[in-house]
Amino acid sequence: MKRSYFSAIALAAATLVGGQAFAADTSTGKTRDQVRAELAEAVRTGNMPAHDRSGRMLNEVNPSQYPAKPATQGYTRAEVRADLAEAIRTGNMPANDRSGRMLNEVNPSQYPAKPATQGYTRAEVRADLAEAIRTGNMPANNESGLMLNQVNPGRYEHTS
Repeated sequence: MKRSYFSAIALAAATLVGGQAFAADTSTGKTRDQVRAELAEAVRTGNMPAHDRSGRMLNEVNPSQYPAKPATQGYTRAEVRADLAEAIRTGNMPANDRSGRMLNEVNPSQYPAKPATQGYTRAEVRADLAEAIRTGNMPANNESGLMLNQVNPGRYEHTS
């Protein structure tokens, strides 16, 4: 029993250290003491994969056996209240139904209009269409998801 536990720890440590080695700068390797210190810290904090298929860490499976993670600084009470007041004012809150839409989408007349964004002019749309036709950068008429210039590369000039 002990042997399999320690082999699991060694495997987890190799996974942990190996994953970090790819993220680290490859020009400088870690010393043996650094790796041991990282393993000791991972064992102490439970920041190692659990022995199941859940993909969770040991400190997530058994949080009472490990020290609590330090709290991160979140929003202040005033910031949360200000965000809530803005969401209520603009209707940017989920509607009370199963549609998944926001209140300002369900009842647009009860909330201020969203600012209009400048769209394309007719001339810009025509120019974009002419460019797409010229280069074949438009969907082929099938379900392959390919563009015309991919289906028929000889018909279109190569642009880079």
